Amino acid sequence: MSGWSHRHILDLASFSLEDYSSVLELAHRFRSMPVTGARKLPALQGRLVATLFFEPSTRTRSSFELAARRLSADVQSFTPASSSLSKGETLLDTARTYVAMGADVLVVRHSSTSVPEQLACALDRSGERTAVLNGGDGLHSHPSQGLLDLYTLAHHFDPDHPLPEALQDKRIVIVGDVLHSRVARSNLWALTACGADVVLCGPPSLVPQDFVAFVEAPPPGQAHDPVQHRGCVEVVRTLEEALPGADAVMTLRLQKERMHQHLLTDLNRFHRDYGLTHERLKLCGKPVPLLHPGPVNRGVELGGSLLDDHSISLVEEQVRNGIPIRMALLYLMAAVDSSPDPSLAAIG
Repeated sequence: MSGWSHRHILDLASFSLEDYSSVLELAHRFRSMPVTGARKLPALQGRLVATLFFEPSTRTRSSFELAARRLSADVQSFTPASSSLSKGETLLDTARTYVAMGADVLVVRHSSTSVPEQLACALDRSGERTAVLNGGDGLHSHPSQGLLDLYTLAHHFDPDHPLPEALQDKRIVIVGDVLHSRVARSNLWALTACGADVVLCGPPSLVPQDFVAFVEAPPPGQAHDPVQHRGCVEVVRTLEEALPGADAVMTLRLQKERMHQHLLTDLNRFHRDYGLTHERLKLCGKPVPLLHPGPVNRGVELGGSLLDDHSISLVEEQVRNGIPIRMALLYLMAAVDSSPDPSLAAIG
C-alpha cells in the first residue's frame, strides 16, 4: 500500500485503476475478519477518527464508526443539534476543534456541495496533518458508497478476485433520480474507470441527457483523467431499452421531496414506468443482481418482494460490504505514514 497518494478522499474522479485495486484488495482482506467477537486489528491503535455529520445518516455514519473501531482507532462523533453551531460557531472552527483534540481523520458529511473540500483546503493551508474523507456532500460525491457498490459488484462477478477487471465490459443499468444523486455520480466515475458501460434510465426531469458526457472530461481543478480508457455512458428513457443485456441493475432512491419542485407529478406513474419487479427484470434475459444504496421506498423504486429476494437483491450485501471498504479507506489514510501493519499479513 506504499503507493497510496491521496492525502484526502473527496471524490472518485481522481482515482486511478491502481487506486481502485488497492482499496478493493485491502477491503477483501478485511472482509475475511469475523464480524462477531472481540477480535480487532491494532492497525490504527492510537489514531483518532472524528465523524462530523451535518446531515442525517444511518448506514454511512454507523459503518464508518464500526470500521474505525475494528481497526482499534478511537472515535468521536459530532452531533449538530448539541454543538456550538447553534451559538454561531463556523464549520471550519468546529473542524479545527476536533483537529486540536488530535483527530487524524475527519469524516465529513454535509448537504452543501464542496464543504469537505473547503475544509481540507483550509487545513492544508494551515499546515495541519489531519486528513478529510468525504462522507457525502450535496449532489457532488459519495466516494465510500461508490466504492462499496463497486466492490459488491466485483465480488458478485468474481468472488475469489473482486478487482476492477471483474467489471470490464459489463453493462450496468442505473435507474431513477440520477440528477439529485451523489451516489450515481460516484458510481459513474468508479464503474467506467473499471471498464463497465453504464446505462442511465429515467425521465428527462431526473436523468438529463447531458449525463452522457459526465466522465468525458475531468472536473474543474483537475488537470487530467488518471484513467486512460473508460467505459461509456448512455441515457435511455424506458426500461424496455435499458434492461436487455444488463449484467446488473441499480435503482436509486426517489426523493419524494422533489415532488414539491414539480419534477414528478405522480409516484404511482413513476412506479409503473420505472419501478423494478421480478417480471421487469426478466427483460435482462438472464438472472442479474439488484443494488440500491438505501434507504428504499418500498413500492416506489422497487417491489417489496424483490427487495426481500436475496437470490437477486444485494442490498444487505452492500451494507455488509460498507464496513470493510471503509476500513480500507481509513487504513490507507490514517496509516499512510506508518510502516505496514504486520497484523494485516494474517488476513486473507
